[in-house]
This record gives sequence, C-alpha cells and structure tokens, in this order.
Amino acid sequence: MDKYGGNEATFIINLRFDYLNRTQLTMTLNINIKYLRFALLLLLLPFYSISQTPKYSNEFLSIGVGARALGMSNCQVAITNDATSGFWNPAGLTAIQSNVEVAAMHSEYFAGIGKYDYGCIAAPVDKTSVIAFSLIRFAVDDIPDTTLLIDADGNVNYDRISSFSAADYAFLFSYARKSKYPGLTYGGNVKVIYRNVGSFANAWGFGLDAGIQYQHGNWKFGVMAKDITSTFNAWSFNNDAVQRIYNADTANALPSNSLEITLPKLLFGASYKTVIYGKFTAMPELDLDMTFDGQRNVLITNDPVSIDPHLGVEFGYNNFIFLRAGVGSIQRVKDFNGINTMNFQPSMGIGIKLKNLTIDYALTNINGLGSNNNASDAGLYSNVFSLKLDIYKHAK
Repeated sequence: MDKYGGNEATFIINLRFDYLNRTQLTMTLNINIKYLRFALLLLLLPFYSISQTPKYSNEFLSIGVGARALGMSNCQVAITNDATSGFWNPAGLTAIQSNVEVAAMHSEYFAGIGKYDYGCIAAPVDKTSVIAFSLIRFAVDDIPDTTLLIDADGNVNYDRISSFSAADYAFLFSYARKSKYPGLTYGGNVKVIYRNVGSFANAWGFGLDAGIQYQHGNWKFGVMAKDITSTFNAWSFNNDAVQRIYNADTANALPSNSLEITLPKLLFGASYKTVIYGKFTAMPELDLDMTFDGQRNVLITNDPVSIDPHLGVEFGYNNFIFLRAGVGSIQRVKDFNGINTMNFQPSMGIGIKLKNLTIDYALTNINGLGSNNNASDAGLYSNVFSLKLDIYKHAK
C-alpha cells in the first residue's frame, strides 16, 4: 500500500492510473512487434527466395544508361548528378540546377540485332526535392515466326511467315530529396517492368530501389540498393501460340504461368575530385557491386555473396570537355591448358558541354584484352551516344 500513497483512497486512484499506463505500454509493444515482424518478413523474403530464383533476372537493367557512365565502366553511384541518376542512384537527382532536364540514349548490340533505348525527364519540385520519369527498352525486333510455315497437309507457304519482337521495358518513377544534414541526399525508385515475347508470352513486374549520396569536401560516397524487396515478374503464356512451336510427338510440356524473382543487389561507390593543374581536373571512382544469388564469375566470388569491382575516371577541362576511361568485368578465366588468367573489359569515352546541351560518346565492349590477349577473342565494339538538355529559368 505504501507504493501507492499510504491511504486507501490514494491507493485506488493511483492503481487505476497504473493500470492504464501498463495497458498503454502493452498496446505499444504489440504494435511495435507487428511492425517488427513485417520488417523482418521484408528483409528475410529475398534470402528465403534465393533457392527459388534464377541467378540472372531482368539483366537488361544491368547494362547501364548514358554514355558518360558507360565510358567509365558504369562507375556512377557516387558522382551521378543529372537526369540519369534515376537509374544509377536517385539521390543524385538533387544536383539538377535547371527547371527541366531531358536525357536520351540509343545503342545497338550484337551487330545491330539488339536495340537499347533510354529516355528520361527530371524536374525539381521545390528547393529540396526532385522527381523524374525514365523509360528503358531493350529489344530484338523483326524475329521471323515460321510456326505456320507448314500447314496441316505438309504444304510450305512462305506467305504465312510473320515477325514479332522480344522486348523488355522498364518504367522508373523517381523521387529525391536533400536531407537536413549537410551533404546528405536520398532518393528512391518505383519501377514497373513489362516483358513481351510476341504473342507467346508476357510478364508484368514491380520493384523498389533506394539510394543515398554523401559529399564531404572533395569526397563523394554513394550507396544504391536495387530491388530492395525483390522484384517480382509474373509471366503469362499464350498456350495457343506456344503450342505451335511444340511437337506433339515429343514429351515436351507447355510452360505454365510462373513468378520470376529478382534478388536485391547493393552498389557502393566512392569518388574524389582533384585539381591537376589550373582548370584541369580528375575524378576517379571505385564501385563495388554486391550480389546475393550465389557464386558469380567475378573478382571476389563466394556463396551466396559475390563482389564485382570496377573503376572509372573522368578528366575534365573548365567544365567544357571531358575524357573518360574505365575497367570492369574483371574475371578469372581458365584456358584449355588449365592455366588461370585474368581478363577485364576496358571502356573509354568523351563528352562536350555546349551551354545547355551535353553530348557524350562511349566505346564499350572492347573484348580480348587482359593477360591472355588474343586476337581470336576480339569482339564487336559498341558505339554509344547520349544527349542531355538543360532548360534553365532564363531559357525561352
């Protein structure tokens, strides 16, 4: 009784308040536990899905956008500062100084068979936040469909040949904001994936990305978490169309509707900008790409975590002309003689800034270089061009 005051009336009143306090505490703990369970579910779901997922999914989103980035072997997580940040690290969108910024890129792969297109528009909402919308398309067009070439009677009719496209699309909605802490910015993406294989199959997917950047003096750091809750692609097959490519006399089974999961990936970047002489500057960046889907053929490989380092540098003069170079795709390769060698893929590029217009060019896919340089390993170069247009306040 002394705990509650010393007389009966005081005891009853304080006991009621104590009961209410304990009840409120219990309710608070229950709510927190529910949130905790939900958060743990989101964190553990990607790792639970490791054994159920393909190692490579939505890989067209790993190619990269913008000739500036491709010329530096995709080293952009820390230094990206324009409309392409919606892809590389949405936190970089806060560095946009214009009312509207538009970026576009076109490149071709496999001797022009594959077409890769990218477009983005970004605009500040206020002094601290920016929004952006990006569209990516990677496709092989005009694929001959010969499934109806021979009719049921065995007759060949070339007029029955048609064509279709196998295309992957990504729609990114980005938001970035400056924090109250000096030098720290953060942002995120909501992305919608659409993949289509003619009339045979298509898939819809949904995922989330998040990124931060921090600048301290000449140092810049960045972290980009892709597919943080895993990206889910729901595939749907047109059995009537697929049936045409299957031989009824074999044991092949028709594919069924399924769910494809893209596991999270973490990208870390660090950069330092220095003045070489006068108006000449140099800005190297080192990036580390961490994957969680088992061993990959990268420099640092383990199960389930593998780390792929790549290095890029940008030399600039008076913020007018830029020269870029990078090294990526570092791999250990064993030849037919059982000898282990180290291979890598260099890239290079150039950029010119003309008032509100920036033109960038990159030369990538320069294969066959490394410790076992061999002319027979040479591949086809990829020439990449990209444009960026800033619409300033004073522009009409």
